[in-house]
Amino acid sequence: MLTVYIDFKSAQAYLAMKSTLALADRLKLRINWRPFRTVERYVPKLGTEETVGERHRRVRAASQRALAKKYAAHQGLALTYPDVLGASDLALGALALFDGDRLPFIQAAFEAYWIDHLDLDSPETVTHLMTKTGTKLNDLSTARDALDKAQGAAEDAGIVGAPAYVIDEQIFVGREHLPWIEEIAAKA
Repeated sequence: MLTVYIDFKSAQAYLAMKSTLALADRLKLRINWRPFRTVERYVPKLGTEETVGERHRRVRAASQRALAKKYAAHQGLALTYPDVLGASDLALGALALFDGDRLPFIQAAFEAYWIDHLDLDSPETVTHLMTKTGTKLNDLSTARDALDKAQGAAEDAGIVGAPAYVIDEQIFVGREHLPWIEEIAAKA
């Protein structure tokens, strides 16, 4: 069993999907998908009197976005940053409540955010994605509370970002750890 924490608005989590699924397929691992609310940041605007710290944050954020776009292109994925960074709380809360196969909803939610720039905190959007993917949830009104509980449990367990992986009681944050995760899973 591989536990994977994701946030639909995390570019790194989106970019990790293909490799994560390939790893799980190769090693016949079940994935326990869990929500984790991240804080995504804008690229700061160039200021007329920019401090060294402000310039560092701006250049670093722009570089991270450019690198994410290169990785997306390499994987054949569409990835465009929305003009307004949206929230994903309602979709993540719904993910916390789902039983059964969560993957169709997860893939649809990532595409909705990164390709269509839909609001994943909107009941209409989340309901549409559930209908589109055949995901059943009787009551969406408890989703935000479910996310708060899941977030607290994840933070208590030591999760600090997404994607995060838990295997053999070890936590790895970031998709760059997939080769190490594969090594651990292959030995188990």
